[in-house]
Amino acid sequence: MTWITVLLIVISIIFKFLMSPPSAVVGWVVSKFALHPKLDSKDITVTFNGMHLEEEEKIRFTDFFNEALFLERNHIFPGNEKFFLHPETNVIPFVINVKSRNKEMNFFVYSHDDQVDVVKQWKKKVASYSLSSDNLGKFSILSIINV
Repeated sequence: MTWITVLLIVISIIFKFLMSPPSAVVGWVVSKFALHPKLDSKDITVTFNGMHLEEEEKIRFTDFFNEALFLERNHIFPGNEKFFLHPETNVIPFVINVKSRNKEMNFFVYSHDDQVDVVKQWKKKVASYSLSSDNLGKFSILSIINV
C-alpha cells in the first residue's frame, strides 16, 4: 500500500513539473529560439568598414545591442534575401560574427535616425528585424566620425 502511495506522489510531482515548468527552464528554452539573442562579447567579433573594433568598444557595442528594444520583425519573402543582406544604401553596417560551439551567425546592424535595422544570417536562413536604441545609434555615428 505504501508503494502505491509513493508511486502516485512521484507520478503526480512529475506530471505537475511537466505541466508547469519552472521559469528558469522556460527562459532557457525560449532563449534558444529568440530572434534577438543576448550576445556575449567573448564569443563575437565586431567589424565596421573592414576594421575590427577594439575590446572596450566591442564590449560597449555588445551591451548596447543587448539592451536594445525589439520593435518588429520584417518579413522576408523567399528569393528576396539578397535585398536584405546587401541593401542599396549608403549606410555602412556593423557586422557581428558569432562563433560559439556549433553556432555560427552573422548580424548586420544598420543604424538610421529613428531605429536600428538588423539582418540576422545563420546557415542558409535570413531574418530581419528592427530595434529601438538611442545608444546604438549614437555609437554608430561616433564610430563613423572617428574612422
